[in-house]
Amino acid sequence: MKRDEQPASGGKGANNSAMNKDEQARHEIDEASTGQGEPQHLLFPFAPSKQAKQLNPIVLAYMGDAIYEAAIRQYLISKPNHRPNHLHREVISYVSAKAQARFLGSIASFLTEEEADVVRQGRNTKSSVPKSADVSEYRQATALEALFGYLYFSGQHDRMRQLVNMIVHAHEAEHDNK
Repeated sequence: MKRDEQPASGGKGANNSAMNKDEQARHEIDEASTGQGEPQHLLFPFAPSKQAKQLNPIVLAYMGDAIYEAAIRQYLISKPNHRPNHLHREVISYVSAKAQARFLGSIASFLTEEEADVVRQGRNTKSSVPKSADVSEYRQATALEALFGYLYFSGQHDRMRQLVNMIVHAHEAEHDNK
């Protein structure tokens, strides 16, 4: 038992301890996975082995792909039409390489210097491009995903939400003009 912890049962403050058993277990997992005393700003208690800036852009894109798609799915589920086929078509209109390349273009002028650097590294990184994809669009999509991975791992969740809102508004504006 650590010095500052209260006994689990009996003794002084057993019911009023600072952390209940679940919180304590999560805290211990956070410490074990990060090697630090305080939890990271991540959804799960598994911090990357390096700081976000030191991660390979492909690794950032790998995580960013999942984070970006989860954000878009959550947005679409907030809308009234929940038919699976409709949801799938709508998600594709946001997450295809072509769409991501367009959206990166729509937010590019709003990026900080640091974000633009992550985008540049993501765009210039070497990766295999699917035969069905345009090379330029695929590189731009990888850049957007790297940005989202970077923002996620660096704990910049408010900024991620801002960019998702910008992308959603850009998508809505495209559809309003059709």
